[in-house]
Amino acid sequence: MSLLNTPLLRTREHAPFLLLVALTACGTLGMHVIIPALPATARAMDISIATVQLTITLYLIGLSAGQLLYGPISDRFGRRPVLLVGMTLFTVASVVAACAPSPEILIGARIMQSIGGCAGLVLGRAAVRDSATPERAAGQLALLTVVMSIVPAIAPAIGGFVTAFVHWRASYVLLAAIGAVTLIMTVLILPETNHARTSVATGRQLWRGYVTLLRSGVFRGYAFGGALSTTSFYGFMAAAPFIFEDHLHRPTQEVGLYYLILMAGVGFGGFLANRISRRVNLRGGLQIANALTVCGATIFMTAELTGWLNVPVVVGAITLFMVGAGMASPFALAGSISANPRTIGAASGLYGFIQMGYGMVCTIVVESWDPGSVYPVACILLGSSLVGMGFIALTGRSAPALR
Repeated sequence: MSLLNTPLLRTREHAPFLLLVALTACGTLGMHVIIPALPATARAMDISIATVQLTITLYLIGLSAGQLLYGPISDRFGRRPVLLVGMTLFTVASVVAACAPSPEILIGARIMQSIGGCAGLVLGRAAVRDSATPERAAGQLALLTVVMSIVPAIAPAIGGFVTAFVHWRASYVLLAAIGAVTLIMTVLILPETNHARTSVATGRQLWRGYVTLLRSGVFRGYAFGGALSTTSFYGFMAAAPFIFEDHLHRPTQEVGLYYLILMAGVGFGGFLANRISRRVNLRGGLQIANALTVCGATIFMTAELTGWLNVPVVVGAITLFMVGAGMASPFALAGSISANPRTIGAASGLYGFIQMGYGMVCTIVVESWDPGSVYPVACILLGSSLVGMGFIALTGRSAPALR
């Protein structure tokens, strides 16, 4: 019996929501769970802070680049077979990372891990949009944000404890196990959701399709406005272990608990988006979310400049920022992938590329400016939120209310 046509699949018409959550979460989970282990990894492998942070930066590069390919390929061949390939690569790369004998092999495995994981990140979201209108998709993506935030919220706490009490490699073992289970469930119960296949696109056609999307002011507004309001926090994530441990003198196991609070903010933001998605249009929802990120970033910058930086202030300010980020994500994504209903996968991939690409830029700036310091992070968060306002204005005033 073919694994691509199991009896369970023949009885399903829609993708199970919890499986879509797992698929979508794997890509970002690969980053969040290992963050508390960064200082321990640097000490164990005798490498610098900047070098160990490459496991985050290059991971983001892989997430960004891979999404440009997965979307159009899945528009042609379907979501399911592409997801199977991606999740297999994620699982195998996680095993290699767990056993890596050198920094070079670890970093290489992380790149492969990210390329595999981004399949779920792109196509899990696309599968939601495949069977929903833009209005309904915003609410479902908001609910996806709420549920999905639970896993990366818990993961850093687990990562902090397993690093402190087991080993820094335990985080990669955990990723391998999660990847294997998700892959098996994908084989068994995920049906194909893309029933409007496109023709095979050449490299030039792919490029033209992306250029067409980028020429749309609405797409640019939602995609860049969303990225500036969400993934700029990756700059904070890359520096946070060193901020908490070196500047605020907290133990490794506590860092994971702080991440738990921060990621709970993302979940609460997604909950708020789900609640208001039928009362405001996409643009209005994104503007409200952006205002929250501006407030959180302003508090964080003020605390750094005035010397009032402490754990409650950092956690409180960044949590507020994360509420805004969690709220912005579903509105920005729904607006971006609805720009052209015939290229949902490609739009999802380009949106993800812009989002993760900007997150990568933020981590590079933080690492090269002054590794482990607070001020560069504060500048990234506040500057991104303010510039995001301008991009959101490009979406225009004619966005439909979600009724």
